[in-house]
Amino acid sequence: MLIDTHVHLDNEKFEKDYNEMFKRAIDGGVEKFIIPGADPKDLVKAIELSKNESVFFAVGVHPYHIDDWDETIFEKVSNPKCVAVGECGLDYFRLPEDKVEKEKVIEKQKEIFRKQIRIAKKFKKPIIVHIREASEDAKQILLEENGDEVGGVLHCYNADRTLLDLADSNFYFGIGGVVTFKNGKRLQAVLPDIPREKLLLETDAPYLTPHPHRGERNEPFYTTFIAEKVAELLNENIETITNLTTKNSEEIFKFHE
Repeated sequence: MLIDTHVHLDNEKFEKDYNEMFKRAIDGGVEKFIIPGADPKDLVKAIELSKNESVFFAVGVHPYHIDDWDETIFEKVSNPKCVAVGECGLDYFRLPEDKVEKEKVIEKQKEIFRKQIRIAKKFKKPIIVHIREASEDAKQILLEENGDEVGGVLHCYNADRTLLDLADSNFYFGIGGVVTFKNGKRLQAVLPDIPREKLLLETDAPYLTPHPHRGERNEPFYTTFIAEKVAELLNENIETITNLTTKNSEEIFKFHE
């Protein structure tokens, strides 16, 4: 069994063929799915989808949606199908060019990130962390807020070695389609240095489609291609990687507690 620990099943790109897409994943051995929280407006749909016994969700606000911050949505963290808080974090990829506005956005991202870490600790849920071009700041906040009390996953791990220290702080590393890319050399190089007991698999579908389907819509079944590439890079058989990453996922997300 494989677990796709980060898949946007609530995305409109799945609406036309959701049932077929879901069947392909199940038939291919992908048997559990976590919908991260990104845009608060999508939470109702994620909760509805989680009525399927294989689907779980998280409650969170992505850095791109901080202007839609609504603390009341976190009441849904008490739902038994909610396994995490997030995705939350820092993203400096798209910032205003104006220096003053840029600093305002960065400070607001940091404030919302800290709030979500504290909410995760309140509910004793792990954190799904989004980090893009902000490794040092994100790491500092996770340490200052004692995020290791609940731990979590560095979603779409960006191959920055400065973040490897967090493996000692109960954080896991989400490996997605980038590991299969020809230009994914940094991630391929650092992969063997990640403690194996901290590896997770994720698609981030419908985004970041792995080889050999680049250019197409991503979907949960493609977790199998990511698992195969990880097995190749670590000189392991696919069964070992499947069992290892499934065990890791169950340990951090505690699906049945």
